[in-house]
Amino acid sequence: MDTVQRALVEAIQNSTPAALATVVKTLGSSPRAVGAKMLVYADGSIVGSVGGGEMELQVVEHARAVIRDGQARYLDFNLSKPERGDPMVCGGEMEIFVEPLIATPTLLIAGAGHVGAACAELGKFLGFRVVVLDDRPQFLSREKFPTADELRAGDVLEQIRATEITPLTYVVLVTRAHTLDAALLRAVIESPAAYIGMLGSERRVITVFEMLKQEGVTAEQLKRVHAPIGLEIKAETPQEIAVSIMGQIIQVKSTKLKAKSDWP
Repeated sequence: MDTVQRALVEAIQNSTPAALATVVKTLGSSPRAVGAKMLVYADGSIVGSVGGGEMELQVVEHARAVIRDGQARYLDFNLSKPERGDPMVCGGEMEIFVEPLIATPTLLIAGAGHVGAACAELGKFLGFRVVVLDDRPQFLSREKFPTADELRAGDVLEQIRATEITPLTYVVLVTRAHTLDAALLRAVIESPAAYIGMLGSERRVITVFEMLKQEGVTAEQLKRVHAPIGLEIKAETPQEIAVSIMGQIIQVKSTKLKAKSDWP
């Protein structure tokens, strides 16, 4: 297994956002042969190469766009006339296919109470990587969360700030305090999370939103937040509430995928 293959396996196992660029066609003189691969991470760092130089820099930028929007791309490079903007002068042509890694979405749950536990169990059943945060270590037992991928005890705000939130992250806030909700929302509201939901009554939601507005969060930003969280199915028990939450997440996830498939 070469370095690119190893990096690819690690990225998939760790749900690391990345895109794979592969040389699929060459004509004439070109810096790499068909089959050459390069793995590109969200920050622009790479493993492997598809040719180097300005052409490779352009591939990296396209790959970062692929990571953001999830849409694969074919890139066609003419490598002969730099005066018209061609990235190299090898004299040939190259076609490169850039595809996003199929990474597992993450369900990030803040709050290890009854609803959090039910969401964690259902989320894992639905194929999510489940991460649970709480400041009460005694609540984060394996008996209560047998299927969760990660249990992180400690200051919840610090924990969520230290978590990499990507377009494949679904944030569920089911804490016990509205003041903590406000701080957590402030920490994630500008993130690229696919979903942000907050548990609470309408009065609690209004209170939290007013607190955030006073801190400069805009009404447009708050539209991202699903609150009160979940679909309206008259849920009462923690398990029923978890069904309403995960149902809403599935709805959001499916809508995003459909929107991408409709792009030209």
